Amino acid sequence: MHMVIYALVEAPTQHDALVEGKAVFDRLVGANPHGCAVFDYYCTFDEDDTTVAGKARWGDLPTAAPINSEEGGELLDRAWKATKEEFQRNLDRVKEALDELSDEAIMRDEDLTRHAFHQVGAYEGPSIPMYDQHAQGIRHRGQLDRVLEEEEDSQTLWIVPADVHF
Repeated sequence: MHMVIYALVEAPTQHDALVEGKAVFDRLVGANPHGCAVFDYYCTFDEDDTTVAGKARWGDLPTAAPINSEEGGELLDRAWKATKEEFQRNLDRVKEALDELSDEAIMRDEDLTRHAFHQVGAYEGPSIPMYDQHAQGIRHRGQLDRVLEEEEDSQTLWIVPADVHF
């Protein structure tokens, strides 16, 4: 399956932001020694040589955009909306399972209930669409606000989207 994820990175230029974003995505696909593969591969939106990922799948998204720009704000809104929706979807599955299933059924992972439990608590992977400069998943609004506040005055915070496969 494919999804769009986003990296929030500090950089002085769009080119540098893309390089920093790719470093985040490399960690998430296990392409460097400090990475843990939580996605199979990624494609950034500067790549034109694929027919199944990136622009070919999602259309034209900015390669990287400053957070304080219109494009950056739109990407940030998309990323935060996806974060909330994915969390709520999994949380609803957990609540339903707790109401309807026995302990044994949950233990057997009936209806993939334990998977939903795992997704609610995940720090990275398909249930986390947004990451900071260190490839750490942004899981709640307080985390996002801290990242945004740290760079509020410097105007060097960029958002870099990528299409990932998992």
